[in-house]
Amino acid sequence: MELKLNRLNSFSGRKGPLLLIIMDGVGIGPENEANAVYLAKTPTLDRLCRSDLFCQLQAHGTAVGLPSDGDMGNSEVGHNALGAGRVFDQGARLVNKAIETGKVFETGLWQDIIKRSREGGTVHFLGLLSDGNVHSNIAHLYAFIDQCASMGVKNVRVHALLDGRDVGEKSALDYVIPTEEKLRKLSESRNLDYRIASGGGRMKVTMDRYEADWEIVQRGWQAHVLGIGRGFSSASEAVRTYYEEDPGITDQYLDPFVVVDGQGRPVGTMEDGDAVICFNFRGDRAIEISRAFTEADFREFDRGPLPDLLYAGIMEYDGDLHIPPRFLVEPPAIDRTVSEYLCAGGITSFAISETQKFGHVTYFWNGNRSGYIDESLETYVEIPSDRIEFDKAPKMKAVEIKDKTGEMLKSGKYRFGRLNFANGDMVGHTGNLKAAVEAVETVDKCVGELLAVIGDMEGIAVVTADHGNSDVMFTVDKQGRQVPKTAHTLNPVPFAIFDPSFKNEYCIASLEKRGLSNVAATLLNLLGYDKPDEYDPSLIAVLSRES
Repeated sequence: MELKLNRLNSFSGRKGPLLLIIMDGVGIGPENEANAVYLAKTPTLDRLCRSDLFCQLQAHGTAVGLPSDGDMGNSEVGHNALGAGRVFDQGARLVNKAIETGKVFETGLWQDIIKRSREGGTVHFLGLLSDGNVHSNIAHLYAFIDQCASMGVKNVRVHALLDGRDVGEKSALDYVIPTEEKLRKLSESRNLDYRIASGGGRMKVTMDRYEADWEIVQRGWQAHVLGIGRGFSSASEAVRTYYEEDPGITDQYLDPFVVVDGQGRPVGTMEDGDAVICFNFRGDRAIEISRAFTEADFREFDRGPLPDLLYAGIMEYDGDLHIPPRFLVEPPAIDRTVSEYLCAGGITSFAISETQKFGHVTYFWNGNRSGYIDESLETYVEIPSDRIEFDKAPKMKAVEIKDKTGEMLKSGKYRFGRLNFANGDMVGHTGNLKAAVEAVETVDKCVGELLAVIGDMEGIAVVTADHGNSDVMFTVDKQGRQVPKTAHTLNPVPFAIFDPSFKNEYCIASLEKRGLSNVAATLLNLLGYDKPDEYDPSLIAVLSRES
């Protein structure tokens, strides 16, 4: 299908550029003391919310391709929807279907995994042990374990990454203990050997992204593959010990651990003939560990002697680079993204963020595609993130992003630009309310300065978010105690158009539902183009010249 943009008859855009600003993790929540967005001084956002060109968008659940409206959104699916212009079934839903229909167990790859187990190999499962449904779901792991047991797989090991981010910050035992019990019952009832072998907190072990810190992946490799790390008799003992040693620590920052037997030997090293399944379905934090398992010329750290392992992702984490080479469930085929249309129309653009969200404004925005669509028309800029816990530096790289964006806008080279301020999400995940307030205030100030640049250039800015996070920083338990909330929220996100040259050429459209997937058509309208037929409706209605 040829990609072609058609001009609108009644609106041709503005003289200056169009800028999309994504305030990651800034949702619209209850106006209370738990809401860092509400508590923050946000004159820019307040002004935008009072505009006639403002509405709220759904950024979770079915609006972004997740199984139900009880599923919180995340940056991956949010940017997919923003860039694709319509909703695609996403990771959790795809895996659910593959398991429910049994198709995943009919694949040649699954049969190869079972073959290895019947030849004496162990099947290892590696992934995030929670039901956050952002990177993984423990229900998927349990389904695979049950299938292994029903097929007589003798040896299974689980390498459990602890969450504390998409679920309660100290909820690890809520997942570890039931998993240990499940594995114990299967082992005893069927004469099998199923155990947790290693693990650690997701921000310290294995789940790095965008090559921010390869040492995180190396720690995981040493624990999961080599059995090198602090030894404990069980995963639950490891978690309890870490809690006792540092009462203030949260699950995502727990050090690696290795489960050992009575003689201190690791119970789950990975050996020749074994199979490894990464059961994370989200790609960004699964790519680097997948590379470590599958690249023959891997150079990021010393892996030691590489065992003969069959490695499989539950999904393909990078469709362009084919990481990993073998996977169990096909990812969504996202085509005809808004950037593809812009490049087909010869429209110059840029994308910018710091490392923590750079892949979101490029890879995820472009439909899970690495690299440029057309390097002659596009410029991608990554501002390196600091290697520090984000509540300790809540401004992150917002100022640097703002300054570089202003410079690129003023160059006159670009008709469209998009950026992501990561602060509201990354600092929100720490559970530190004071830091989250500072993060939101920093973003608001930077947005205000960019709007001034857009005003001077007679352009348009669109301000929105990909999901909520900082809008709920804690909940209150039955005893009246504040419990930090580090996960995303189910709250809507703001959508506002800043257009100083506005003369009522358009208005906010009357739509039954408004979600992130409506943004792409809106951007094209604001550039003076009609939306493609396959895109979800625009959030604006362009008025005829006669009206």
